[in-house]
Amino acid sequence: MRIEIKKFQELDLEELYDVLQLRSEVFVVEQDCVYQDMDYKDQLALHIIGYKDTKIVAYTRVFKKGDYFKEASIGRVVVRKSERQYGYGLEIMKASIETIHKKFGPTAIHISAQKYLTKFYTSLGFKIVGEEYLEDGIPHVGMIKD
Repeated sequence: MRIEIKKFQELDLEELYDVLQLRSEVFVVEQDCVYQDMDYKDQLALHIIGYKDTKIVAYTRVFKKGDYFKEASIGRVVVRKSERQYGYGLEIMKASIETIHKKFGPTAIHISAQKYLTKFYTSLGFKIVGEEYLEDGIPHVGMIKD
């Protein structure tokens, strides 16, 4: 997988459409969750995009501290369903963590993790903080990586 890092303004129309399509495909259709994906936070984020040939197969968006949580953060972590067996989730998360440290310096990273993925995020050094909560009808937990 080839990874590109872009500011919102650097995304071309096709890339933006493909990112929004992938997020909708997974978060709205696959997870059967009606929520407002386009939240005016994309403009603040760095977009970490994983390509297989010319197709987007994995994606996250990252924020410096204060733009989403008081810590730096990673969100909208997604891998295309047909590509999940290749380890792209781990690869895109490692790239996201590295990007935060390169761009924003050493800092804690906060995520709002779907509860069923806590083992995955724990393997990357995240620890659960706080109680379980519902976000858009899906159980989540806050997690921090120092």
